[in-house]
Amino acid sequence: MKPISRWPGRWLMNDLYLKLSALFTGIIIYQWINCLGEYWWDETYTVVNGLLLTTFLLIAFIPSVIISGILQVLAVLVLNIVFTDFNWVSFTGEKGKAADWVSWAGEQFNQLSPILWISLAVWIIYRLILVFRVKRSGIILISGLALLSLAIMDSLFTPIYLWDEIAWILFTGLAWLVASHFSSFKQNHPDSWRHLLDYPLSLFLPVLLIFLIFMGAGLFVPPIKPILTDPYTAWKESRGETVPSFVGDKGVGATVVKKPGDARSGYSRNDDELGGGFTFDYSPVMTVTTSKRSYWRGETKAYYNGSGWEEARSERQEDVMVSISRNEKLPTAGQPDSVQKTQVEQTFAMLREDKYPVLFGAGPISSVISVNEEEGALPRLNWLPQSWELRLPQRNAGKYPQTYSIVSDVTLLDEEALREGKAAQQAKELDAMYLQLPPELPERVRELAADITKDAATPYDKAKVIEAYLQMNFKYTNEPDITKKNSSDFVDSFLFEIREGYCDYFSSAMVVLARSAGVPARWVKGYAPGSIAMDPSMQGMQGVPGFEANPDGAGTYTIRNADAHSWVEVYFEGYGWLPFEPTAGFLYPYMVPEEEAAPLPEVEATDTAKVEETVAAESFRIPVWVYITGLAAAAAFIVLLRFRSILAAWHRYRRGTGNRNEMIVKETNRLIKYCRKKGLDHREHETVRETMTHWSGRLTSLQPEFGVVLGTFEKAMYSSQMLTQEEADRFDSNVKQIREHLG
Repeated sequence: MKPISRWPGRWLMNDLYLKLSALFTGIIIYQWINCLGEYWWDETYTVVNGLLLTTFLLIAFIPSVIISGILQVLAVLVLNIVFTDFNWVSFTGEKGKAADWVSWAGEQFNQLSPILWISLAVWIIYRLILVFRVKRSGIILISGLALLSLAIMDSLFTPIYLWDEIAWILFTGLAWLVASHFSSFKQNHPDSWRHLLDYPLSLFLPVLLIFLIFMGAGLFVPPIKPILTDPYTAWKESRGETVPSFVGDKGVGATVVKKPGDARSGYSRNDDELGGGFTFDYSPVMTVTTSKRSYWRGETKAYYNGSGWEEARSERQEDVMVSISRNEKLPTAGQPDSVQKTQVEQTFAMLREDKYPVLFGAGPISSVISVNEEEGALPRLNWLPQSWELRLPQRNAGKYPQTYSIVSDVTLLDEEALREGKAAQQAKELDAMYLQLPPELPERVRELAADITKDAATPYDKAKVIEAYLQMNFKYTNEPDITKKNSSDFVDSFLFEIREGYCDYFSSAMVVLARSAGVPARWVKGYAPGSIAMDPSMQGMQGVPGFEANPDGAGTYTIRNADAHSWVEVYFEGYGWLPFEPTAGFLYPYMVPEEEAAPLPEVEATDTAKVEETVAAESFRIPVWVYITGLAAAAAFIVLLRFRSILAAWHRYRRGTGNRNEMIVKETNRLIKYCRKKGLDHREHETVRETMTHWSGRLTSLQPEFGVVLGTFEKAMYSSQMLTQEEADRFDSNVKQIREHLG
């Protein structure tokens, strides 16, 4: 190989090790903060990630340490101002009074809290880690601490998956050690180093190949069982107990904490690019005690960009009502006073530390009763009358209420009013954003909307036929086959190519089709009603079509990540916004006006004497007990005659009348009852997943059996697919093993 006299990257060799150390430090911090999952807001990630990139670039391209440091501090401040809701506060105090200046500065910085302090702490950690680059022991210490902390969080003691992050930190630490070795070699042997630079490929290519081979092996080689048995496993097996393998999984009942990019169900943070699939996460999020069952509304978005939903310019510029008082009436645009409404009282209690930009509630919220059960003034809340959103200012992002009570004025569904009067006309004087469609929307979408609504006489009829078309012609699945997607437009690909999906697919399609038909609509996200507390024997029937534990809807509901949902609101002139549910398998819990009691028919006055004469004149009547005795005797005779057929029919009924999915659900509930009789504790409000996870931890030898039973139950309960006979047989076998073990 001939020497290369002018290597293009030679100018970077000026303190190259410092620049590489800055790069490796940024990668380690970036990978580590992924473990924070949903505990950070999108704005926090944006500021911190931007800070990591800016700090690296300033270190790499600004030779002066002092100038680079000053610019890094300024970058912290600028990034916070740009990516948060910072508004400049003018100075109104006395210029010669220091206390007024301190108060004014506090007002400025309070707007950036807590994101400013988080990003500042990350920058300080970044700079401190760079100090350890001088010695290899420092690099090993930093990499080791990062790996240890992630390994603990990724262990069986927590439900967080961080294997990718651990791999990246391991790779970065090894690369950093190699760079440290070369830097030391350069300082101790400068002549030999200059000679090596003449042959850069022979120096760096072997190192790169080794890293790629080992990283590729770690990522793509299929998992295998451990060759050596660890002491814990050996001890458990000596006691006749089994230890489940966690190669590639984390065992039965693991609830995964969602982190950025994690495809698991939950309330979305970014909606501008929808699609793909997800796995169900049934971990509880909150409970709501309500006087009426409803969808729990969060945010609305009006701008469709062809891939997802964003806030329209009018939404971003919407007038905000601030400093809301307790029980203060909140104005609501798009809900005329003339429409009938009903009040819904709700109390929300958060079960985890998730943070949301809004408070949830039946739409629209009309007043706030209390926050965190405190009797004093409410914390700062912003009400958006047009969007019907009760927002927390971003500077209070770290203080999401643990409990809050609200009242909502929910519009009653009056179909007669929606098909006549102003509602039968096209909406007027409404913001154009609710009819917005991207110019590049394929024409076949508009043609489909026209074809669906061609026989609809009113805007309400158009909305209903679009809703019915989507529910009846498309399949619900959490894992749509996106390999069928060719169109660049999200809705177009769903309607004509993929033809299956979950709520985001259905709701987006309805908004676009409604707008194409000239009916104003907007996209809404929040949570479905959830599951109401009931007798444990009936828990397995939650979600079964037609089953409703409480027809009135009052009660306490448990909301889970799997209940995160999106739907549609359509505007009707003179009537306002009304929700629609286009997703197959879902039904919106509308509230309707109470029917007026029908007047009793008029009865002519009857002479009492004539009535008595009529009764006396009637012929002899057979006593009622004779009929009852005869029917009982006939029933007993039929039972004796058809005993075997009746017994077989009873067994078929108990096993779900041939429907494997129903049989699995019922058998799971019977197993829970049986386990309770055998002394296994069961809390009243536990779900099947929580119950079996708890029992699996107590009876480790039965953990594999409980895992099969739980997996089969959830597939039967929540999947639209029918279980195979093989799956049902495997389920029965594991149920039998559990029963035999418990005696």
